[in-house]
Amino acid sequence: MSDNSSIMMPSMENLVVSSSPHYHSRMTVRGIMFLVVLALLPAAGAGVWFFGLTALRVLLVCSVACVAIEAVCAKLLRKPLEIDDGSALVTGLLLGMNLPPTAPTWVCLLGALIAIGLGKMLYGGIGCNPFNPALVGRVALLVGLPGIMTHWKIPAGSVEALSSATPLQLMGAGDMSKLEAIPYRDLFLGLHGGSIGETCALAILIGGIFLIALKIIRWQIPVSYLLTVAVISGIAHWAQPEHYAPALFHLLTGGLLLGAFFMATDMVTTPLSRKGAVIFGVGCGLITSVIRLWGSYPEGVSFSILIMNSLTPLIDRYTAGKPFGTPGGRGLKSVHK
Repeated sequence: MSDNSSIMMPSMENLVVSSSPHYHSRMTVRGIMFLVVLALLPAAGAGVWFFGLTALRVLLVCSVACVAIEAVCAKLLRKPLEIDDGSALVTGLLLGMNLPPTAPTWVCLLGALIAIGLGKMLYGGIGCNPFNPALVGRVALLVGLPGIMTHWKIPAGSVEALSSATPLQLMGAGDMSKLEAIPYRDLFLGLHGGSIGETCALAILIGGIFLIALKIIRWQIPVSYLLTVAVISGIAHWAQPEHYAPALFHLLTGGLLLGAFFMATDMVTTPLSRKGAVIFGVGCGLITSVIRLWGSYPEGVSFSILIMNSLTPLIDRYTAGKPFGTPGGRGLKSVHK
């Protein structure tokens, strides 16, 4: 290089620095939602198998209604139409799976309106909602229409003890003799009453493990959630076995597995860091256990996830990592000791 040569720096006018994050993934929102729908199909299919065409009606109405209501809301709010990303379909499918198979069509439509209109679009659409939209719809219906939301259809072939109640309702009534008559195999395979997508533990586990294997969801939330419920319910059963069911019973009944794998893991409404995910899961487990064991509702999964959704910003504040180059962050020695 000659003495007269010089290093030419690029013009700052041509330097464009986009907003963080800078990590790029080839996975799109549409691709993620497609995989979530695929993972939900075993549990949804099991619900249709056990409860019949009435369950299929609920799933279809909720799914179509959520997509249509999001399109209408986008038009009214003058927002871009993004129903092709699949998020509304996932919300509708999850909403339907959280409803009893006997839910009337108008209840499905009302739940879809609340889930999409109030739980999602009111906050700005996908990525802006602080709460899981499907759970917003489900809890609103449960509080407003408890008679309809707790009217269960029992699959053919279930034991006689389940002729008029779900396993959690029997536990809430303190009828331990009937609980002991229910085989764990039936709980695992789905031969008991409940919401459409929550009864077959085997199908839910297949879908959940599928998502974890593809790294669509993080294992920390479902594992910490289920482990917390198992520990608390196990201690309660050990202390008073005549009043409280064993831990395995709690893991296989109600919406615990469906909530732990498919709703507590919503990437929009849950913490960013691994530590935050564990805190979130433990919090969900604590609240679920308290409601199940000592509350007036037999089930607490939906309430626990929504409560922890509201705490997600606070959890992120204290568990998210420090930005690169800041005191306490990577790449910069602490100079403020």
